[in-house]
Amino acid sequence: MNAFISFSGIAPMFPCGTDAADPFFARYGRPLPRGLREEAAGMTWAEFESTYGAQHGPVRLGGWTATALGAGRSAFEATIAIGDTIHTASATTCGPIAAMTAMLYDLGLNIEILSFHRHEIDGMSATFLRCRSGDRTDWVMGTGATGNESSLRAMIAGINKLGA
Repeated sequence: MNAFISFSGIAPMFPCGTDAADPFFARYGRPLPRGLREEAAGMTWAEFESTYGAQHGPVRLGGWTATALGAGRSAFEATIAIGDTIHTASATTCGPIAAMTAMLYDLGLNIEILSFHRHEIDGMSATFLRCRSGDRTDWVMGTGATGNESSLRAMIAGINKLGA
C-alpha cells in the first residue's frame, strides 16, 4: 500500500468560507472577519500585522486602571501620550471600551467602532475593529493577554491609522 496519497486537483476545505489566503487563519486557524478577510487576502503575516496591527504613531497608551464601583459601573484611568505630551484621562462607565472612547473624545480624538470581533487563542486575545473617524474608515487589530488589553490596543491602532 502506498503511504503517500496525492490530493492534486482537490481544493482543501476551510471553515466559514476562509481559505489559505487569510493570513490570520494561516497562522492561528481562526478566520478574520468578513470584509477584513477580503482586504487582507494574500498578505503575509508580517504584511498583515504591520498594516492592521501597528502600534506606532503619535497616540500611545501607558497605564490603565479600573476600579469597580458597583451596579456594573467602574472608574477607569489611563495615561495617554499624544506626541510628546502625556495626559491623564478618566471616565466612569460600564466598560473599558466606553471608557477609552470617552477619554479619547475628551482629548479631541474621535473614533467610532462600526464592527467588533474578537478571538481568544492559546492564552492570547486578538480584537479586530472596523473604525471610523470623520470620513475615514478602516480595519485595525490589537493583540494582548486579555480581551480588554487587545481591545484597547486595537482602539489606539485605529486612532493612529485614521489620524483622528
